[in-house]
Amino acid sequence: MNQNQKLANSGETAAARHLLSHNFKLLEQNWHFRKKEVDLIAIEGDTLVIVEVKTRSTARFGEAWQFVNRQKQNFLISAANQYVQQHNWQGPVRFDIIGICLNPYALKHIRDAFYP
Repeated sequence: MNQNQKLANSGETAAARHLLSHNFKLLEQNWHFRKKEVDLIAIEGDTLVIVEVKTRSTARFGEAWQFVNRQKQNFLISAANQYVQQHNWQGPVRFDIIGICLNPYALKHIRDAFYP
């Protein structure tokens, strides 16, 4: 496992702990459909929450959440559509971003970060 993968894994673990501590039910971590991957899929209340986790070692080049561009958003929307179809999800769906900076440590959870 290279350094970037270790960084991403540590961020996803921290994000999952954050969600669980805020009463989310975690359904999937690193869910794959073909070449698409969703970092975390959870339920909050009656809402399916698709979560993109961005982790950076420092904020020198910007906050981690700022690196979820429109291309990545479209990628997540496509993957979420596949998940909804496969699991016959009938409720609302929301897209959140969790940005994590390791030095100094900060976690920012943005609910409804973007819309399909």
